[in-house]
Amino acid sequence: MNTDPIFERKTYSKVDFRLIPFLFLCYILAYLDRVNVGFAKLQMLKALSMSDAAFATGAGIFFIGYFFFEVPSNILLKKFGARMWIARIMISWGIISSLMMFVTSEWEFYALRFILGLAEAGFFPGIIFYLTLWYPSNMRSSRTAWFVAAIAVSGVIGNPVSGLIMDTLSGWLHFAGWQWLFLAEGVPSILVGVIVIFYLDSNIEDAKWLDGEEKALLAANILAEDKHKIEHKLSDAFKSFKVWVLCAIYFTLMIGLYGIAFWLPTIVKAFGLKGYLEVGLISAIPYGVAVVGMILLSNHSDRTGERRWHYVANVTAGALGLILSGIYAANPWASIAFLSVGTLGVVGSMPLFWPMPSAFLAGTAAAAGIGIVNSIGNLGGYVGPNVPIWAKAYSDDPSAALYIIAAALLLGAALVLIFIPKSVNIPKSAPAPAGERG
Repeated sequence: MNTDPIFERKTYSKVDFRLIPFLFLCYILAYLDRVNVGFAKLQMLKALSMSDAAFATGAGIFFIGYFFFEVPSNILLKKFGARMWIARIMISWGIISSLMMFVTSEWEFYALRFILGLAEAGFFPGIIFYLTLWYPSNMRSSRTAWFVAAIAVSGVIGNPVSGLIMDTLSGWLHFAGWQWLFLAEGVPSILVGVIVIFYLDSNIEDAKWLDGEEKALLAANILAEDKHKIEHKLSDAFKSFKVWVLCAIYFTLMIGLYGIAFWLPTIVKAFGLKGYLEVGLISAIPYGVAVVGMILLSNHSDRTGERRWHYVANVTAGALGLILSGIYAANPWASIAFLSVGTLGVVGSMPLFWPMPSAFLAGTAAAAGIGIVNSIGNLGGYVGPNVPIWAKAYSDDPSAALYIIAAALLLGAALVLIFIPKSVNIPKSAPAPAGERG
């Protein structure tokens, strides 16, 4: 096997170039189809005579469907291979997302959101697991960051595009702007899903774009790491205490992510903005900050090998940002600045979080464990959109929801410090692959 550092660096660069941009595009489409309902809300609530509470229920019910099919989907991905299973996920969610344009009642809204959750289940944890098949753990946070950065980039690009669609296509062919929004952002997922069948390889061995030496190097690095992991079987994932603690931590993070994602356009609209494009441009600012901060944080985490304190410090800063954005809600620019810190605290913590499960899980246990954490943790996506509705029942302060979300994030930070061992960090004695050495 060729162990020359330059050869190793070039090999991982080749893998990066082949996989990361394409997976990045896939996740942009996934996230847009999941959260574009937050933008559509600005028109569809009035058109369908729907209340804020009904919207929150529909937005959140996606994660109930997601929960039921998440773990089975991730196990099936390992069984059938990433190529066909990810293609199946993308094509089905694109079709269902497009059908959202024909919703005429609350119950149809609930039904399609639930089915959309079933269709998309397994995509995110499937990709996280897929990355473990190509990269050792001390390279994974930065690669995960580039993938997860799609969340932030979808906000930077998607929010203005969503606003532009709703501004320019409203009334065309007798369809409202929110209807065009669902169609225009659903069809690309179908098309890219078809491309997945021809482009993506399920594992190192299937990659025709790698030669024998490159395959041997990549496989040896993964094998050497997996030998040191003690939990490999399906049952190991369910019996692991750390897996259940990670579920709780991720639950708090998802409360923050979807509490922000589904209500940010509404918060920005309340600044007195008129056009949907203007709302989209302003609401893109927090995501732009998150893109830059996420890449810097994850690169530093990979370079130092430290995970726990990076996560705790960033999510704590995010919680403080949300609190301050509530305190300064009367000042739009101060509010957006602090919301940007809050968004970085949530979105930027995801690539710091996901290397933790794969630090002690391998094989089927990794596929199942990642699926368990993502499915249970994503139930926070049901709670997040509903926090503003529930907060209104107990407080007249319009910023109360932000304080509740901040408290959830601080709870997650405490759980990391108390229950997650330092073993999730990369030991300094373990050398990085040559591709990561200077």
